[in-house]
Amino acid sequence: MALTIQNLTDYFGAEITSLNLIANVDDTVVSEIKAALDKYSVLVFRNQRFDDETQTAFSARFGTLETTVYKPEGDGGVPVANITNIDYRTNEIFPKGHTRLKSNSGNEMWHTDSSFKPTPAYCSMLSGREVPPIGADTQFASCRTAYDLLPAAERLQLDGLVAEHNYGHSRALVKGYKAPKQALKEVPPVRHAVVRTNPSTGRKNFYSGSHASHIIGWPEEKGRQLLRDLVDKSTQTEFVYVHKWRQFDFIIWDNRCILHRGTPFDTTKHRRVMRRTTVAGTGPTVRETGDSLAAAS
Repeated sequence: MALTIQNLTDYFGAEITSLNLIANVDDTVVSEIKAALDKYSVLVFRNQRFDDETQTAFSARFGTLETTVYKPEGDGGVPVANITNIDYRTNEIFPKGHTRLKSNSGNEMWHTDSSFKPTPAYCSMLSGREVPPIGADTQFASCRTAYDLLPAAERLQLDGLVAEHNYGHSRALVKGYKAPKQALKEVPPVRHAVVRTNPSTGRKNFYSGSHASHIIGWPEEKGRQLLRDLVDKSTQTEFVYVHKWRQFDFIIWDNRCILHRGTPFDTTKHRRVMRRTTVAGTGPTVRETGDSLAAAS
């Protein structure tokens, strides 16, 4: 079947209508969704009433699912990430100042999921189970669009660069939060190419975000400034899609080329329950050449 697609912006993003993902979606439709993801980078589906079991089953059609990093509340090491201000053990809102709320605030920085893992993520799938009446939007920005608009000399400068991505680096940017030692042990720093290429389309993009710490072989602050500049280039207002959630919205995005972040809401008043599954990609993104590193082919 041909998907019914409506563009979300002039540059990327699409809403796909008249498709029930919980039904027995056949392999042809899955292939069409993958092709649409290669083209549009962010796909929105309305009224998809997933539970954890059906979301896991659907997501696994796209590849191997990642498991979550250690959480003190006990919901780490599982394929479905619980992005919420609700303590699942009591079904009550976490009290103001709780470490889980501080950890969640790290999602308000521009990032790409799991770039701190040796095999970076292919795509994430987020299900809006309970959504606040105001705030808690998700913003998306295309590093592919921004790369396309760079002057040729700037694109050439990025070729061959390698960045360190570090979960500890991004968590240290969250005011008042200290990442658990067990989580840091699970995900030590890794290295990824600054420029990545979509293997299906050949289109390139840069790969940055809050987990990207510095450029290998560069003075630390110089590399961090470049990585921040790349984020700034891709998150200009005209290049950003802002998703205002409705209950049971379901979004798939391509972590290889998309940055995203959440926006604040009143965590002490409104419930927010989101479930995310993340499909692992391919790696490594860099190869060793003698004593040096280079982008993998």
